[in-house]
Amino acid sequence: MKSKILVVGIDGLVLERALDSGRAPTLAALNEAGTVSALTMEAPTLSGPGWSTLLTGSSHEQHGVRDNLFAGHRLLLRPDLLSRAFYQDQSTTTFAAAGWPPLVDPAGIGPVIHERREQQRAGLHRMIARDGETYGYRTVDGEIAEFAVYALNKSGPDVSFVYFCEVDDASHLNGAVGEHYLDAISRIDAHLARLRAALETRAHAKGERWLMVLTTDHGHLDEGGHGLGSARERASFVIATGIGRNNPDWPDVIAPESLVPLLLAERNPAGNV
Repeated sequence: MKSKILVVGIDGLVLERALDSGRAPTLAALNEAGTVSALTMEAPTLSGPGWSTLLTGSSHEQHGVRDNLFAGHRLLLRPDLLSRAFYQDQSTTTFAAAGWPPLVDPAGIGPVIHERREQQRAGLHRMIARDGETYGYRTVDGEIAEFAVYALNKSGPDVSFVYFCEVDDASHLNGAVGEHYLDAISRIDAHLARLRAALETRAHAKGERWLMVLTTDHGHLDEGGHGLGSARERASFVIATGIGRNNPDWPDVIAPESLVPLLLAERNPAGNV
């Protein structure tokens, strides 16, 4: 039986701060139970190039995304994780939900996740696009969580990507220390708890094998902000926790562009008992 994969992107999360705060019990539990690998992101440490690398398995040079304007990108030539999983097995169902439009909105400057209209018409692919830049990420992340929990409970897509941005937004507004940042972490942790519960329910009721994967595109300076090449700004992580299956045997340190190939290998039933 192939494993199902849920990748959760938490934009701008400083992992050690979240873990040390005591405000993220679900994150801490997944970190304790899972395989944890460190990533060092390529500068510039911006969301456009960062998520393009993590979701396509490509370097900045390969996908051509240099900033958040996406000018001159080559994303059409660099298929994302969901698309590559489908191309490997065309019975694969996929789902993506995000409140930052460049990740999923085909009407904008991306998207990083390919639209794949034929698969959408066939019921194999679904994309939920919301606009946190306009309506606020606290509200929009809550909507994204609702859509994701519904999709997981209703159909359990084979490969999914769900994105939250309130933590990053809080850091830009108030810095990566203090109550605003920690409050945002608490709210995201509550979303994670619901996602994890949905996977555990499915694994128990249907005998499914799930891999829940958490990652971020960059860190943050204490005063808030990112984009340059400091160690704090380049710091990322992957937490991969098996639900109904073993954890993956991944190295302690991986390259950001290696995440997609590792995830695709986990879809293979060999070794996933």
